[in-house]
Amino acid sequence: MSVNDNPGEQDYTKPEQGSAGNEDAQAAAHASEADLDPSLEAELAEALAEVEADAEAGVSLEDQLAERTEDLQRLSAEYANYRRRTDRERKVSIDNAKAQVLTQLLPVLDDLDLADKHGDLSEGPLKVFRDKFVGILDGLKVTPFGAEGDAFDPERHEAVQDLSSGDEKVIGTVLRKGYQLDDRLLRTAMVIIADPTQEEN
Repeated sequence: MSVNDNPGEQDYTKPEQGSAGNEDAQAAAHASEADLDPSLEAELAEALAEVEADAEAGVSLEDQLAERTEDLQRLSAEYANYRRRTDRERKVSIDNAKAQVLTQLLPVLDDLDLADKHGDLSEGPLKVFRDKFVGILDGLKVTPFGAEGDAFDPERHEAVQDLSSGDEKVIGTVLRKGYQLDDRLLRTAMVIIADPTQEEN
């Protein structure tokens, strides 16, 4: 028995069937190519039309570039405005928090001023503490206002009594100092209103 007579061996082939299979595959490929020709022609025509449209739209491409540039400039301006706004809001938040803390510390300063008036701060550790405390407030730009003889300002001075008789009103007695942080009012001064003295006139 020859090798080709045994279909179980690896060298066994059917050349007739293989040849026929190749011919069928080639025929199917030619048929597929024939079927795709109309669609390929349509796609090619569409692509050529787009190329021609783009070529004719050379000016519009420049317009689009200018429009994109303008959009970029607008976005840059909006971002710059956003940064400025957030910086302002952050500064306002910091100033508000600082003002709240300093306002809570003002009664301590009132007690120290009262002790100073009574001569309790002539020397010793309490005087050292007051000097350091006042130095810190000065460094934070906290300044007092409301001295005797100053013109009365209802926006900055809280009057508990009015002893004046004329239209011109000044501070006669300071019951509690007022304080401000830079130009921001922390606390009004508590005063008694009086008439200006002859020296002030």
